[in-house]
Amino acid sequence: MGVFTFVCRESADEWTAKQLSGELETSAGSTYELQRKLVQAALSSDSSGAVQSSFSYITPSSAVFQVVVGGASGGAFIGGGGAAAAAAPAGGAAAEAPPAEEKKEEKEESDDDMGFSLFD
Repeated sequence: MGVFTFVCRESADEWTAKQLSGELETSAGSTYELQRKLVQAALSSDSSGAVQSSFSYITPSSAVFQVVVGGASGGAFIGGGGAAAAAAPAGGAAAEAPPAEEKKEEKEESDDDMGFSLFD
């Protein structure tokens, strides 16, 4: 599984992106085109499975884009968005999701269990 994190900036009607920890970079006229190019660049480095991506604006002219290649589908995003994505591992490092907490079912107590009734 590969995780690629990019810092994106707009300047003079062109978006540029540089990998946070690595050498991948590209530029494009729109964020949509930039995201497509970055996914292709990530796939050229690691084509081990499904692709998930997340684009989060930080300011109107800057953003963080993250591409996750491989791993389980559904919920494998490293960062929820914004600056949290920038702190995630990048450049093909394996990322571990924290273990899910077990939910304990709470049983509602009935009036019978308390020894009295509402109508007594």
